[in-house]
Amino acid sequence: MGIERTLARVETDLATGRVPLARQRLRGLVGSFPRDLGVRLRLAEVYRLYGEPAQAGRWSLLDADRRPEEVAAFEARYPDPVERMRAVAWRGPEEGAATDFARERLAELRRDASRAAGRPLEWGFTDPEGWEEAAGGIGDTLAGWGCFAAMVLFLVLAGIGTATVVRWLW
Repeated sequence: MGIERTLARVETDLATGRVPLARQRLRGLVGSFPRDLGVRLRLAEVYRLYGEPAQAGRWSLLDADRRPEEVAAFEARYPDPVERMRAVAWRGPEEGAATDFARERLAELRRDASRAAGRPLEWGFTDPEGWEEAAGGIGDTLAGWGCFAAMVLFLVLAGIGTATVVRWLW
């Protein structure tokens, strides 16, 4: 479903009081079209209906007419610049933003996050090592436990198979 059709459904949802569904549709659009500043701004407006200034600040961060109190609430909810960078959910270089204001905010946020991480970070998940390290290495931990569980399962199955073959031979 395209942006225009989904936005029309969002308007219908809002007109009929289905605010959670409208928010869900807009979150999906932002995920599919992270560079569309209009979709981000519409999502911020829906979060205002919810009375959630931190989320409104998150999604209006790149708009020149953003509300300072909402941005402050967003920054208070995400005090770590790396997590703030991740929360903005931008993909690609800053130059892809439609306005100078958005490009400047994205560059500023990436600079702050890179400084906090102690090395350069890029937008999106093209740098998984940087994101996992910045997030405390949770991805490495989960991957390690997954490999361990797979190895244990393999050894158990190999033991059962070996025991079966030995029984056949006796």
